[in-house]
Amino acid sequence: MISMYLTGNSWLHRTPAGFKLLLVAVASLLLFQVTSLWVFLLCLALVVGLYASLGREGLAQLKLLRGLTVFLGILLLLHWISGTLWEGLAVILRLIVLVLAANLVSVTTRMDDMLEAVTPLFKPLEWFGYSARKPALGVALVLRFAPYMMQIFSRLREAYQSRSGSRNSWRLLPPLAIQCLRMSDNVADALRARGGSEGLSRR
Repeated sequence: MISMYLTGNSWLHRTPAGFKLLLVAVASLLLFQVTSLWVFLLCLALVVGLYASLGREGLAQLKLLRGLTVFLGILLLLHWISGTLWEGLAVILRLIVLVLAANLVSVTTRMDDMLEAVTPLFKPLEWFGYSARKPALGVALVLRFAPYMMQIFSRLREAYQSRSGSRNSWRLLPPLAIQCLRMSDNVADALRARGGSEGLSRR
């Protein structure tokens, strides 16, 4: 299965998946109550430090932000036009911190561990005869592959820039869609080979 998981035995890898997911969820709620740029800068430095603790491979994951540059630029421009530039900076920093934090969980958590951590949230469905693992698998796949799709877009944009000199174009959308469909096929094949959602169990 395609994966962004970084093999290792760091303290982040050993931290339980449920605790990491809960920490990111709580941090997200708290950061939406904050407007201070200094707090966001401090949180950004902390998250970057966590990536640095994983070594070069961890720091390389920061390239994920390349896929967000256009969106963040447009967002900042809109706030500048509306006269709320500082508020826009706070929004952008909040988004960067949350994206990096979510990606950090993804690269330090095995897929089956993430699935086991999310499954208890859907246990009430079993009272009505539905599988809890299927929706949990959907959530785990989103957490795992959303950053991967951003990396795909970043690579396509870099290739397009090297050929045309332009960083962005609507022409990037068709190859992005094709790459995402190929990825979904690979993931589907891997899931079928492992027995679907029920086959993804801890070993």
